[in-house]
Amino acid sequence: MTATVHTLSTSRAPSLDALMALVASDMNGVNSVILERMQSKVALIPELAGHLIAGGGKRMRPMLTLASASLLGYPGTRHHKLAAAVEFIHTATLLHDDVVDGSGMRRGKRTANLIWGNPASVLVGDFLFSRAFELMVEDGSLKVLKILSHASAVIAEGEVDQLTAQRRIETDEDQYLDIISAKTAALFAAACRVSPVVAEASEEAELALECYGRNLGIAFQLSDDVIDYASDTETMGKGVGDDFRDGKMTLPVILAYARGDQDDRAFWRAAIGGERVSDDDLAHATELLRQTDALADTIERARQYARRAIDALAMFPASKAKAALTEAAEFAVARAY
Repeated sequence: MTATVHTLSTSRAPSLDALMALVASDMNGVNSVILERMQSKVALIPELAGHLIAGGGKRMRPMLTLASASLLGYPGTRHHKLAAAVEFIHTATLLHDDVVDGSGMRRGKRTANLIWGNPASVLVGDFLFSRAFELMVEDGSLKVLKILSHASAVIAEGEVDQLTAQRRIETDEDQYLDIISAKTAALFAAACRVSPVVAEASEEAELALECYGRNLGIAFQLSDDVIDYASDTETMGKGVGDDFRDGKMTLPVILAYARGDQDDRAFWRAAIGGERVSDDDLAHATELLRQTDALADTIERARQYARRAIDALAMFPASKAKAALTEAAEFAVARAY
């Protein structure tokens, strides 16, 4: 497979519109599976799960499963259940994340843990993980089961790794990239890889789509890192500065700390340690990120990963699906502007 360097288009603002239009029909099938499988005779389960699942998320990961199948011309429907499984895994991790972080906002709404409490959120997250595994087993492919179950384990490892790195100013760039490769990119990669398995495509196609998903996932997370400091609650869908107040060592902070003078470093140590978390402190942190070009360089790093994602599609012929997946990679970066 030859690697072609693509430039990201700048003629108009990239969006997910093409991707959403491409998979709209299939997405109806996925949503039917999601609604059916989140039901339970225990009323709190669909009530709490529905709060998050119906909460206005982009459904990015299941859309990638559907778009990857479209790219390969897959005519069946097995990918509907698998896309639903991917969404259940993602939703379960969000429920658990919000408990760990003590978050109060998610997608512009109050978090489930704030409304129903931490125990209910954790247990419903467990229910959704279990539903995901039921869907994988029903598909009948051991290879699919291996891909998605491995991704679930890697995500959990990434979350634990991030927890141990929290409020540790010595966290470096390599460790941080390992964390986001696990907690974010692993599910993007798996979501893309299961489609060539059900489409009985070549191993080369499998690896290409996995590479696309992994690099796209990293680009998305790096953009999120920037948005947390350079956006507002309406755009972000969660509290602005949450990463800052939680003491998370994201890439912009790692770069700013490395480039700062003695006073800057003292501020970052205090802030990440939880001693400087006021709105004024957040404003000062954001100014330091701008002065050191940490935000701009993080966006540039996201752009590099987006280009790698696009390059991974080089083996596939031109199609609506390829164009939509390409634009999704461009959007991953552009949304941080």
